[in-house]
Amino acid sequence: MAGAGKAAATVTGTTVKPIFSRNLDEAKRRVRELYRAWFREIPNTVHLYQLDITVKQGRDKVREMFLKNAHVTDPRVIDMLVIKGKMELQETINVWKQRTHIMRYFHETETPQPKDFLSKFYAGHDP
Repeated sequence: MAGAGKAAATVTGTTVKPIFSRNLDEAKRRVRELYRAWFREIPNTVHLYQLDITVKQGRDKVREMFLKNAHVTDPRVIDMLVIKGKMELQETINVWKQRTHIMRYFHETETPQPKDFLSKFYAGHDP
């Protein structure tokens, strides 16, 4: 019984190995670098994919996507999000995505169209 208590104490006392960042400040620095890279890439992406949005709308969407994860404080989770963001950026730069893949980010914030009769009536239109 005493051995089990000692094993539990050693498990909780272990430190978790960081992915890239050793502390929160370093993780935040990586996030800022990724944000700047996305911010610089938006005009090229809008032109290359011939998107029906302005550069400002693209940058606003990037800001919204970053602010969605602003509450995260664990450096390991931040590092994983940065890795995923870099992968998305690389796929966008190399044109491994299609236009529809990028436009899906803009459909998330649209309000859904009413489906039932009363909702359509209250919205004031009938298709």
